[in-house]
Amino acid sequence: MLDAFAKVVAQADARGEFLSNTQLDALSTMVNEGKKRLDVVNKINANASAIVTNSARALFAEQPQLVQPGGNAYTSRRMAACLRDMEIVLRYVSYSMVAGDSSVLDDRCLNGLRETYQALGTPGTSVAVAIQKMKEASVALANDLNNVPLGDCSALTAELGSYFDRAAIAVV
Repeated sequence: MLDAFAKVVAQADARGEFLSNTQLDALSTMVNEGKKRLDVVNKINANASAIVTNSARALFAEQPQLVQPGGNAYTSRRMAACLRDMEIVLRYVSYSMVAGDSSVLDDRCLNGLRETYQALGTPGTSVAVAIQKMKEASVALANDLNNVPLGDCSALTAELGSYFDRAAIAVV
């Protein structure tokens, strides 16, 4: 896993070059937005249970066949596995947000996930819908400025959304 800083340094080192002004400016922007980045992650972490639960409820309301006999989330054991997987994706998205890089999400969460779901007969499209619902809830939290004067978070919310999009694409 590389954070944004280690990744930029590794790329420059591989090319045998000094860091460019563009790279330094991007890292400087990341440092300047660090408090906002951590505030976004704190909001997600503080509401993780609600994000997962509400996203699952919305998914099952749209796709009730998943919780009916024979469905992939039928029985409490399968439901628990579904919620666990959603929580894991959310957790790794938050790690990526802190790092400013998706490598931890890719390496430790998404790598091989599609194949696992296919082997289990889990519909990847349903998982992708659940991930999109978590994205909507998380971005809404990030954009909620009540009691936290974050300022403009549009770049951070776009970045946050991209991690969820990456996860949704990986499972289909």
